[in-house]
Amino acid sequence: MSESELIQRLRDGDSAALADLFALHRDKLRRMVQVRMDQRLNGRVAPSDVLQEAYIDALKRYPHFFDKPDQNFFGWLRLVVGQRLTDLHREHLLAKRRDVRQEKPLDVPAGPATSACLAAMLVAGITSPSGAADRNERYLRLEAALEELEPMDREVLALRHFEELSNSETADVLGIQPAAASKRYVRALTRLKQILEGIG
Repeated sequence: MSESELIQRLRDGDSAALADLFALHRDKLRRMVQVRMDQRLNGRVAPSDVLQEAYIDALKRYPHFFDKPDQNFFGWLRLVVGQRLTDLHREHLLAKRRDVRQEKPLDVPAGPATSACLAAMLVAGITSPSGAADRNERYLRLEAALEELEPMDREVLALRHFEELSNSETADVLGIQPAAASKRYVRALTRLKQILEGIG
């Protein structure tokens, strides 16, 4: 069954259609969580747990999707998952209880969410014990370089490279035209390369 048919079923009150719609986008939503979840939560929270809670949120809130007829369903699901991630970070990183911020492994430096998460993904392949110091150094350099990019450019890189969205999906998420998303992506890659060359 197509997405539009499932959405119509959902509009007609068949809440079971939401499970099929969620399944259609599960892989992309999982990549989103993997990219955007603070690395300090690894081992405490699994992406599948986040998606399960986000599905429950979507089940409660799906009637609001129909309030905006021009809204893209995948974009709406991303918002729901994003809100769940925000709540999760607030609960684990900002709560006044056992502070996960104090549980920093040597090889996962903490930092601002977007740049820190992207930098961690980029250096994730360096896993040998002898490479831990090198990984930390690369992480810090990459994070500093990513911080020099405009927020929209970081977002384009996250969406295209790590969430593996197409150019048109990226444009939908950002609320811009596909041609603008494509230009922004090329510009972000060029700028990141220049920054990295500048810092060696």
